[in-house]
Amino acid sequence: MSIEFILTAIVVCLLPGTGVLYTLAIGLARGFRASISAAFGCTLGIVPAAFASIIGLAAIFHTSALAFQTLKYLGVAYLLYMAWAMLRTGGALSISEKPVASSHIRIAVSGALLNVLNPKLSLFFLAFLPQFVPATTENATEALVTHAAVFMGLTFITFIGYGACAALARDYVISRPTVLKWIRRSFAGTFGFLGLRLAFSER
Repeated sequence: MSIEFILTAIVVCLLPGTGVLYTLAIGLARGFRASISAAFGCTLGIVPAAFASIIGLAAIFHTSALAFQTLKYLGVAYLLYMAWAMLRTGGALSISEKPVASSHIRIAVSGALLNVLNPKLSLFFLAFLPQFVPATTENATEALVTHAAVFMGLTFITFIGYGACAALARDYVISRPTVLKWIRRSFAGTFGFLGLRLAFSER
């Protein structure tokens, strides 16, 4: 496994996306332990896309408009739901002085769905992983699985870092209601924007 793959994977993991936003929101609202569940769920949601790319199913999404559009609009609906959940009272970004007791399974499932319902993730893996596996590799499947597993591990570690930073910022946010209001609006607006961008994307 090359150092180029490790560095590229770290950069990709650090880029803000739906998983990062979700983990930050959970860290702010529920605390560090809950953010670990969010990070785990988002990482788990990568498995179907990685598996699809490895066995070639991602090519189906590239050639089948119906399959791609169906999953795309499910993803759009879920992103818009997350935007609404960020804004509503008692929703995903409802912050109190003490971390609210939450179902860690529910947090993880919501995080996983964000990635499972992202049709572009499988296309990303289809384009990303093969670049770092030489054509002369004897067992390409094993190499792809190893690279995917390392990418998921880096994703989990990176997201835990994001969650920890968000949890540390809780006290600052709690003491400033105006800041909290704009954070909720920013998260909701970002999820809404991502949903609309996905809705109007061709591929």
